[in-house]
Amino acid sequence: MSEKSQSALRNPWVLFWISIPLTVVIVNVTMIILSLDRPGLVVDNYYERGRDYERNMLSRMAKDPGWEQRIEAPRFVDVNVPAPFHFRVTDQEGEPVTPDEVIFRAYRPADARADFEVPMQKIEPGMFSADITFPLLGVWDILVSTVSGEDEFNTAYRLSAGVR
Repeated sequence: MSEKSQSALRNPWVLFWISIPLTVVIVNVTMIILSLDRPGLVVDNYYERGRDYERNMLSRMAKDPGWEQRIEAPRFVDVNVPAPFHFRVTDQEGEPVTPDEVIFRAYRPADARADFEVPMQKIEPGMFSADITFPLLGVWDILVSTVSGEDEFNTAYRLSAGVR
């Protein structure tokens, strides 16, 4: 190496400008390696479900009975500790409604293998309950589905298990 190139590599500004692209490459390689290990939220038949959603949206809106559906979740949900979840269903006048079935579904955005569902039990007219245990720390997407005949109506909620 010549004397000039050795003195250039001692200059802090030259080292700074060399370190920027090197840092970008290292961060990108790290993110690629980490992403290969984690499955995302995956639906096997995503195309058909998307077409079905679009095709049936108007008919679902026409069948909507106008029920008020509300998930009552605890303030804090710990991992591997049962937590009571309640679900209320009322009609447009505020009277309790009793659908054929109420199902509590929990989806893990970071790992579809951890998804689960639990049927909720009727404790009084229009009020359903289930003790839910979340097996993993972090964010969960909740979907409570009420089934009445052939129709299904959903209410969504998001929580973080084990995070105060």
